[in-house]
Amino acid sequence: MAEKKMVEAITSMEEDFAQWYTDVVKKAELVGYTSVKGCMVIKPAGYAIWELIQHQLDERFKAAGVENVYLPMFIPESLLQKEKDHVEGFAPEVAWVTHGGLQPLQERLCVRPTSETLFCDFYKDDIQSYRDLPKVYNQWCSVVRWEKETRPFLRSREFLWQEGHTAHATAQEAQDRTIQMLNLYADFCEQVLAIPMIKGQKTDKEKFAGAVATYTIEALMHDGKALQSGTSHNFGDGFARAFGIQFADRDNTLKYVYQTSWGMTTRLIGAVIMVHGDDEGLVLPPRIAPVQICIIPIQQKKEGVLEKAYELRDRLQNNFRVKVDDSDKTPGWKFSEAEMRGWPIRVEIGPKDLEAGRCVICRRDTREKIEVPLEQLEGKAAELLETIQSQMLERARARLEENTFCARSYEEFEKIFSQGSGFVKAMWCGDRACEDAIKEKLSVTSRCIPFCQERIADTCVCCGRPAQKMVYWGRAY
Repeated sequence: MAEKKMVEAITSMEEDFAQWYTDVVKKAELVGYTSVKGCMVIKPAGYAIWELIQHQLDERFKAAGVENVYLPMFIPESLLQKEKDHVEGFAPEVAWVTHGGLQPLQERLCVRPTSETLFCDFYKDDIQSYRDLPKVYNQWCSVVRWEKETRPFLRSREFLWQEGHTAHATAQEAQDRTIQMLNLYADFCEQVLAIPMIKGQKTDKEKFAGAVATYTIEALMHDGKALQSGTSHNFGDGFARAFGIQFADRDNTLKYVYQTSWGMTTRLIGAVIMVHGDDEGLVLPPRIAPVQICIIPIQQKKEGVLEKAYELRDRLQNNFRVKVDDSDKTPGWKFSEAEMRGWPIRVEIGPKDLEAGRCVICRRDTREKIEVPLEQLEGKAAELLETIQSQMLERARARLEENTFCARSYEEFEKIFSQGSGFVKAMWCGDRACEDAIKEKLSVTSRCIPFCQERIADTCVCCGRPAQKMVYWGRAY
């Protein structure tokens, strides 16, 4: 009865995808709710995933010449006001501090929604000469945005992220860094999270407030909705002019720096859940699984069983993240829990296995069971984890391709979205009015103008005028 109840606690994703997501997040103990509305506790199981994401992403940053720093979480109101488009873009989401202890503050402080203005204030004093450039900095921190509708990982009032902020001597260097970081993000998502991405530029309507250009990676969730998974912004010299960030160039003239900003958040955990999960719970790619191998002793009170499980753990833990489930729950419950938590490999060992000198390996992603001689366990586990990682990416890529459509007319465009969701490739004239009309009628937004352009038709899918660009459209989180 206990095992049945655990599975019943998860709503089928086909029945109600939003409820399925909430059930998985709660049952897998990734987050807890708090008395602070719109904010979450990231529990050990969820935070361990974030730590692995953070560690592997940080390694890639450092290999790309990025250095980590930390700036204050408070921004004076006067500082935020310096870049007009930026402050207008964030004004509805800003949380304000008005008192220090019992005393009213002379100037309100906002809790950072993002740190462009703080970095600019810092750079204006730290950069004097071309010799000080480039500055390629990143900080790992939390930010606060007063969202109306919240959902764990996908949208919360406080969330964890990294934000890179760079300053360069030339426009070309800034543009190169903007694209370099976008490509780094896309490669990370594919190779580590096993999630394929669409790369491209945001339209002016969707770009970051204050940016010259915003570039994005977009993922497709199991329910056909898009998730913006990382962005990289080219600021040109707009912020530098607003904040007076100048440097003496080699020719002894004063010039403004060119800047970039780029970020990824705990939203990536939501993406992993919604791309790979199933009706039994999480399915974690091995590279971000806090437990890669869960050893489950069967009839663990029988002589030698628990000892052998610990011995296997000690052998494996030099190369893998390993756990022995030695709790007093039934084996069926343990299997169900291992599946719920998404651990890639389950190793079962019981009295009969001991006699035969073998164990049984069960894959979380396919549920395939394999008998393996105990002396071959390390090699087989390593091989399986690599296979699982690559096959999860292949399946996600196949689903992305199956749910990407082309529309050559508005009728075709409307029909696709009336029947379901997914990415729809369609031509666009470049006019914001068409974007607005599509969003109003269909609740569909432009996701990006992909770098790989195709000429699907000669006219805009909305207005029929000559088309400028092919755009990916979709409903999004």
